[in-house]
Amino acid sequence: MVNNGKKEIGTSSSSGRPMLRSCLDSCCGCRIDSSEYLEYDYTNSLRQGGKPHPRIRSPGEHYIDTHNDETWSFSFGTGEEKGIWMNSGDQAGSIMATLVWLLMTYSAVTVTLLTITEGIPPVLGMIYTLLCAMSLSCHAKTSLTDPGSVPRAAVPQEEQRRENPSHSMCGQCQTFKPPMSHHCRICNRCVSRMDHHCPWMNNCVGAANLKHFILFLIYTWTCAAYSLVLFGWNYFFCADEDCTFHVLVIHLVRAMTFLCIGAFLFTSSMLMNVTYGLMTGIGTIDRLKKKATNTMSQSDEEPIALKDVFGIAGFHTWPFPIDPVFDDYDRVMGYSTPQRLVREQTFMELAAGNGVQQGVGGGAKWNDSHPV
Repeated sequence: MVNNGKKEIGTSSSSGRPMLRSCLDSCCGCRIDSSEYLEYDYTNSLRQGGKPHPRIRSPGEHYIDTHNDETWSFSFGTGEEKGIWMNSGDQAGSIMATLVWLLMTYSAVTVTLLTITEGIPPVLGMIYTLLCAMSLSCHAKTSLTDPGSVPRAAVPQEEQRRENPSHSMCGQCQTFKPPMSHHCRICNRCVSRMDHHCPWMNNCVGAANLKHFILFLIYTWTCAAYSLVLFGWNYFFCADEDCTFHVLVIHLVRAMTFLCIGAFLFTSSMLMNVTYGLMTGIGTIDRLKKKATNTMSQSDEEPIALKDVFGIAGFHTWPFPIDPVFDDYDRVMGYSTPQRLVREQTFMELAAGNGVQQGVGGGAKWNDSHPV
């Protein structure tokens, strides 16, 4: 199932298809399997009064669930009934998140003043301002995006039910607790594939906003490194008055230098931490727990594929703070909901009766609650 709101994903055949599959598999783990199990087969078994059983999904077959399960309420908070995700209960986190914007704005103003006083070429100043804008955009997207909160109606997937008859329940939320999820006492929600709660984001980092968090780290790291190179070049290689910083701006530059050094070191450590989590499949919270109990050697988690972080909408969407499109939303989040299963059942029954139009590559297309 592709759950992306509106985008439609299809497949096509060409002579370069095997090479593309090999490249995606080796580079980012975007493996295109030749067959895939659906949760239930609603084509013939239900008509015959039998018990639904798994069936094989043909290559390229897919459906798109565009139904919006979220509330339309214009309200802010982290509760399931809130329309806009925002953690407003943590005052310290709100102050730290605001401080990020103030410091980034300070650095952008300093570089702009250097450009106005002809301390650096205008093109270099424009590049830094663009990097700051992208960093702040990713910060806002990380802070205001639901990190993957588990709804009260969450149920285990069919594969999880087959492998383990008993499942974890959250004692705080009183709901199903997917694997690798944790309850955040600040957000007061269980978060799927939760890595940690970041006070600088004033939000948890989970399966749904990990892409935006990684982009924020990359852009902030680039801003810090870019500034240090500019300042270092001026300090060590400037030999005439044409490249000398203005006396009124030089104090701002000195303060910004210390700021960039701290940001560079901090984002470097965080990028290494996130990279380790992707390579091992162990989040920050799980890693700390395993180290405390000395069970790191017993870990059996698998690496997280980049398609489960950045989505499958295309490489051109990776550098931008756009919500990722997952090939299987339930698999990435670790749970399903009865509402989605009912829609899948309805769709499969329509597909069995040839009530849907065949899409590209033999895949069926689904739009809202009506077939197209």
